[in-house]
Amino acid sequence: MAYKPPKQSLAGQIFDVVTLLVLTVGALYIPLYLGLAGAAKVPNPIANPTWEALGQNATEQQQWAALGVTDPAAANDIITARFDYSFSWSALIVMAVLVIGYFVMVVRLSDKEYREVIEERFGDKKR
Repeated sequence: MAYKPPKQSLAGQIFDVVTLLVLTVGALYIPLYLGLAGAAKVPNPIANPTWEALGQNATEQQQWAALGVTDPAAANDIITARFDYSFSWSALIVMAVLVIGYFVMVVRLSDKEYREVIEERFGDKKR
């Protein structure tokens, strides 16, 4: 007898897709919304900037011109902005707990589902 896996309804499939989409978008935008990523650049502009003072050689100047930036003052904030690489132990611990918790959940659920599939396919072997 051939194994036939259980069928999922169309509503269940749509729910799964919408849930995964919301989780994906949330994972990408929640850190930005909470200010945990992307906003930690602080420009340190130079007064009366020149391409040389900004450390840009002739090739880099050509690339800026290709982007439509021909004035060093317009590129001053972009070039002089530096990322803030501060470190938070509490954020690291929270992330580690979440990742480890997710891993434990996935392993436990996968083990349960694997056992159910084996039971469906081969029957109870504890006789």
